[in-house]
Amino acid sequence: MIVLAAISAVLLAAPAALGQSPSASAERLKIGFVIHVKGNSNNQLVIAAAQKAADDLGVDLLPAGPEGFDAEAQLKYVQDLFAAGADGVATSIPGETMAAPLNQLIADGHPIVMFNIYSAAINAPYVGENPIPAWSQIGKLVADAVGTDQTGEVVLGTCAPQLDVLVQRGNGVVKGLAENAPGLTASGPFDVQVDPVVNYQLWQQLAAAHSDAKAFVGLCAPDPENLGKVNAENGDKWVMAGGDFTPGNIQAVIDGHVLASIGQASYVQGYLPVKMLVDHIRNGTPLDPGILSSGVEMLTKDGATFDYGLPAQTVDEAKAIFSDQEKSNAFYAPLFTDGGAMDSASWPKLIIPFTELAQ
Repeated sequence: MIVLAAISAVLLAAPAALGQSPSASAERLKIGFVIHVKGNSNNQLVIAAAQKAADDLGVDLLPAGPEGFDAEAQLKYVQDLFAAGADGVATSIPGETMAAPLNQLIADGHPIVMFNIYSAAINAPYVGENPIPAWSQIGKLVADAVGTDQTGEVVLGTCAPQLDVLVQRGNGVVKGLAENAPGLTASGPFDVQVDPVVNYQLWQQLAAAHSDAKAFVGLCAPDPENLGKVNAENGDKWVMAGGDFTPGNIQAVIDGHVLASIGQASYVQGYLPVKMLVDHIRNGTPLDPGILSSGVEMLTKDGATFDYGLPAQTVDEAKAIFSDQEKSNAFYAPLFTDGGAMDSASWPKLIIPFTELAQ
């Protein structure tokens, strides 16, 4: 775990690395960005987008976070960043134990924005998916692919059974199945963990134990790529689906081993929290508690669709966008520029109370 002295060194070193004078550096905002499972491939996309926001807005980004789901460690990162002089912090929330300490920081005047994983108990806005209606779309796609008149098992897997957002994703899949193919029954979700190697091994074991299942659905970023490998090894006998637009997941769809992967607009989850904090600090824009939907992105062999007016893409175009940071920056830039759906005047109007989350 990082310590206060280490964070202080980063805060002090950032302006010097940019060649700024002490007077100029004193005015440059420093934004902490704390994320769970920092090395995760999807989370790297989030961090890259946050860095682009920092570059565009002229602030220093201080990314940090544990290598796994560790709420206490993540809270310590947030606390240390503020203690060392960060002007604001964006963080995911891998545990409810973070709520009371973060609310105290907010009450003390330290601005916080949540992303990717949230707690409705925290007095801050959250940028991320609305999981039940989003993942019900995966349930519908699986039902249609298996056959709406079919019976059988659909196996669900999760990388963090304790996280409410993943529970809601699973509930969304179950809802989509029930509404479109009531003869299909979900089992699990089983813990397939987040480490990619272990995740692959556990999916192999589940496939062997549930060989008669009609479909498998993974609720976390490593799943589609690994489900694709398992399906390929077994003659593509199952319908496979999951989430996130990592290059490996996209390739699994292109190769025909995975039916669909649903994206949670990871770029938005990285870029927008930084923008919100900067707008709040510089302009006094309120950070009202509630959810700001990052949008639903869906990838099948027929192409990729996006929310907020972003244009549909072929699968090859989507792969190019999510494999090249410059292409990602250019694709999402219209959302945040003046007149865009998430510009400084528009994003505050997109926040809805947590009580209005769609079920």
